[in-house]
Amino acid sequence: MTKPIFMLLPVLALLIVSATWAAETQFPDTPAGHQATAWLQAFNSGDREKLHDFLQKNLPDRAQQMDQKMGFRAMTRGFDLEKIEESTPTKLVALVQERKSDQMGRLTVEVDSSEAHRVTNLDLRAIPRPAEFALPHMSESELITALRKKLAEDSTADRFSGAVLVAKNSKPVFAQAYGVADREHKVPNTLKTRFRIGSMNKMFTATSILQLAQAGKLGLDVPLGKYLTDYPNKDVATKVTIRELLTHTGGTGDIFGPEFEAHRLELRTLQDYVKLYGNRAPQFEPGSRWEYSNYGFILLGAIIEKVSGQSYYDYVREHIYERAGMTSSGSEPENEAIPDRSLGYTRMGANDLHPNTDTLPYRGTSAGGGYSTVEDLLKFANALEEHKLLNAEFTDELTTGKVDARGARYAFGF
Repeated sequence: MTKPIFMLLPVLALLIVSATWAAETQFPDTPAGHQATAWLQAFNSGDREKLHDFLQKNLPDRAQQMDQKMGFRAMTRGFDLEKIEESTPTKLVALVQERKSDQMGRLTVEVDSSEAHRVTNLDLRAIPRPAEFALPHMSESELITALRKKLAEDSTADRFSGAVLVAKNSKPVFAQAYGVADREHKVPNTLKTRFRIGSMNKMFTATSILQLAQAGKLGLDVPLGKYLTDYPNKDVATKVTIRELLTHTGGTGDIFGPEFEAHRLELRTLQDYVKLYGNRAPQFEPGSRWEYSNYGFILLGAIIEKVSGQSYYDYVREHIYERAGMTSSGSEPENEAIPDRSLGYTRMGANDLHPNTDTLPYRGTSAGGGYSTVEDLLKFANALEEHKLLNAEFTDELTTGKVDARGARYAFGF
């Protein structure tokens, strides 16, 4: 399960505050309630075999994804039941609280009507925190004290390694680095450490598209084929608009999978991605629904290149990084030595951490994979708020939620 969290400004820090409710909520004595109990006990146990056995009996397709399931368990540390929203003999809907953070989710369990009551649907989605479970507000000093304690605990337990910056009124009120950037060579993290920022590159891509729209060089409701005139699939070229690419509603699909694995290091330019995936038809009628599409943002990068006459990387450097004063951000190839760039690690098994080098693309793209620092990301946020990158109208257009995205509102790359 993916758990998207969408914000209007870059994620500069994650504050985790623990809260406890004394409610004595329990799953109901129904077939659906019994299966919900069994799943939650297996998941919360952290026992791979126990969870595998439950899934194999009920949802065998998901039993093939145990690495993903155990990774999610490690990330969340399990869930606690908070409220039953709906209960029938064969269906249960409940609110659950993630143990590792303040994130809440809606759990839906449906079972068949046979005596075995096999699970037919098990769905868990992140939701905005309901008002009835509102967290108590903290003063600034209380917040910093709690944050410092939490980060120290997680760093000591090897659950966190990185840099954290909290800003108020555009100024840092807390900034600290923890752990190491390179475990083999024991290089410590600092506030200058450059971390790979994954899909946060999409914010730079969307800002660039809005700059070109503000300058009258492209229209948001125009099909992408107007700019990519030789795009291979004509349905995509004539039906999918720039706005739909920005909001993941174009049906353009992902880039990850067997094809990416087979060609990972050969994909060196945005055009290489278009050559590999450009013949695909839309996965659904453009504009009809939301589905996260990395390839859609690859296409936005290609449009930036076509309209501006610059490479995506040159455009972003000149019109985003330089205007914002971001001196430590980029998307240079992985085989280039970049000072202060950290190694990423992925967990293999219960505790073994390994460099994620063999999973990375040749270089970051308009869909993600670049690197930055917490200080540079604050500069980006400030530049947006101060309208150094876009005027007020287009800044609002960029950052205001447009479409429902599994319980959140997705704007343009934000």
